[in-house]
Amino acid sequence: MTTETARFDTAWQAAHNQADRAARSGRDVVLARDLLGRASLLIDDAENPLPTDGPEAADRRAEFAAATAPFTGVEPVQTARSMFAPEIFFEAPDLVEVSPRGDGVGRVAVLERTVVGMDWLRDTTPDADEPPDLRRERRVALYGFKGGVGRSTATAVLARYLADRGRCVLVVDLDLESPGVSNLCSDEAGRPRHGIVDHLVEAGVGNADGLELVARASLLPHKSNGEVWIAPAGGLPLEDEPYDYLGKLNRIYSDLPATEPGGTPRPFAVRLEDAITACEDQVAELSRRPDVVLLDSRAGIHDIAAVTLTRLSGLVLLFAVDNPSTWEGYRMLLSEWQRRPDDARMLRERIRVVAAMFHSAGDIERLGTLRRHAYDLFVDTLYNLSDEDDEEPFFSPDGAVDDAPYAAVPILFGNDLVGLDPLRSRKWPELPFVEAAYRTFTSTVERLLPAPHEEKR
Repeated sequence: MTTETARFDTAWQAAHNQADRAARSGRDVVLARDLLGRASLLIDDAENPLPTDGPEAADRRAEFAAATAPFTGVEPVQTARSMFAPEIFFEAPDLVEVSPRGDGVGRVAVLERTVVGMDWLRDTTPDADEPPDLRRERRVALYGFKGGVGRSTATAVLARYLADRGRCVLVVDLDLESPGVSNLCSDEAGRPRHGIVDHLVEAGVGNADGLELVARASLLPHKSNGEVWIAPAGGLPLEDEPYDYLGKLNRIYSDLPATEPGGTPRPFAVRLEDAITACEDQVAELSRRPDVVLLDSRAGIHDIAAVTLTRLSGLVLLFAVDNPSTWEGYRMLLSEWQRRPDDARMLRERIRVVAAMFHSAGDIERLGTLRRHAYDLFVDTLYNLSDEDDEEPFFSPDGAVDDAPYAAVPILFGNDLVGLDPLRSRKWPELPFVEAAYRTFTSTVERLLPAPHEEKR
């Protein structure tokens, strides 16, 4: 007969229970979890020492290991006084507070060492003493939990539409594992020599100066004095130069340590922000400061999407098709944000659902059903916060709800959009069926954007 052991989720809950008990001593504690999901309990005993050996210390380790096995860290319990540099853990910039300090109770925080996912939980609330982030204000994230919903095509159509109205638009291809929008905006000859992956790799060793990151979009003809620039995922090097895209891609997601003793570590979120800022600055040097930056994000649960939605953008467009897998996925993500009420309130003011690839142009009832599903999701998550006691927001199946996040904006779908080749039809954004399909989407997004720089002076 085998003994039943804890699984991943139950072991993590047991670790939290152990952390809560340790915090009742008045000491701050950190739960650290490694790439394999193994947990360790770190206790800050700098001012209130604990014995590091003897029966008491052994019992502490044994109790934690018994509760969390087989997901127990190599060193199940460690104290600050036994560590060489405890500030690396107790003052880490990516700590997530679970419960604050109270009367005689220490703080409990979590420190994840993961490949993906932690940025969904990191604090997104700007400091109240900081001025408004104008860079983030003009950025628009386009994201779909599921791929294949027309997100990249919508990005290209929106870029051209805004350029037609005099905007300077920068399109950043952040779908690094499956680049797509770059090919809709520019042919190969029109791409710059370097891309986002180049900046992430080169900046990691302090070698990002001189990269050519942006170029004018060659496949999006537009009217007026607007502009479209593209920052591709990967660049187009010279013929005699090697270019190992996969080699770079495999090395970009890690958080980097400080470059000098006492310096600040460089998490992936900061590195991605630096790459986008470098692209914006290059457009400003070559022409003018972009009025709008469209971030074509990778789909699914990935750190690129997490960083883009929570930390880099002022407007977030969530692409959705009306099926169970879409709503289950979004419920999972919005439920994570729900755990942080301050972030949830900020995010729900920035989100707008997009009814992607909507087949029934004249079926108002069907669009109303999708909007109802979006409404139910938001009411259960971002409008159901532990520190709020407000009435449920108003629901209107026709979407007339003052730009509420769940009032889905439709993009119509037609068979002519399938397999559209921009190289064979360079005026594809001007085709009548394209303009008709995206009319409501483009005009709505334009209305939600801040005014161009000239108008704001």
